[in-house]
Amino acid sequence: MGCSKLIAGMFTMLLLAPAVLATDPDPLQDFCMADLDGKTVSVNGHPCKPMSEAGDDFLFSSKLAKAGNTSTPNGSAVTELDVAEWPGTNTLGVSMNRVDFAPGGTNPPHIHPRATEIGIVMKGELLVGILGSLDSGNKLYSRVVRAGETFLIPRGLMHFQFNVGKTEASMVVSFNSQNPGIVFVPLTLFGSNPPIPTPVLTKALRVEAGVVELLKSKF
Repeated sequence: MGCSKLIAGMFTMLLLAPAVLATDPDPLQDFCMADLDGKTVSVNGHPCKPMSEAGDDFLFSSKLAKAGNTSTPNGSAVTELDVAEWPGTNTLGVSMNRVDFAPGGTNPPHIHPRATEIGIVMKGELLVGILGSLDSGNKLYSRVVRAGETFLIPRGLMHFQFNVGKTEASMVVSFNSQNPGIVFVPLTLFGSNPPIPTPVLTKALRVEAGVVELLKSKF
């Protein structure tokens, strides 16, 4: 009797629940060009434009053909090709970036919370570093990767690239997400909005408050 009441109650809740958008782990159509202006709320992508409005340009992009401007504080430039820049990737679970480096330039320590990354160095020599989790003893895995060679970064692990050569360098990376996300560690720690309280950082980093305030001023 108790089980019957439970089932009846659950069925009633389902009938009274508001309509929701469901998702499927695989695409349900050939293409789904993102309607970036769409107002429909979904949990794993943008709503699709009608195919009659999509044309065929959404299958192609030349954005990564041009090098970025490396005259930045980090000496590097990231050109993103995620769903916001290439709506054709919507629901397909893929995206790409190009990163260009001046000599001595770095792509500072960062994390992609939603994607594994695989990359190829197109030009130059890059020191690629991947930091394991506490389970691995915070081990640093690193190697100088040269033109034509590849590297792999598991989802969620902190990593960086640094141009160890005397000439410009570039790499192209792919992600298994249309929106891999990025958390730059220095910017997150010292440039968050609102700021992380200084006492938290002095304890965590084991430094004086003046050091923390100096670092915050840089971001």
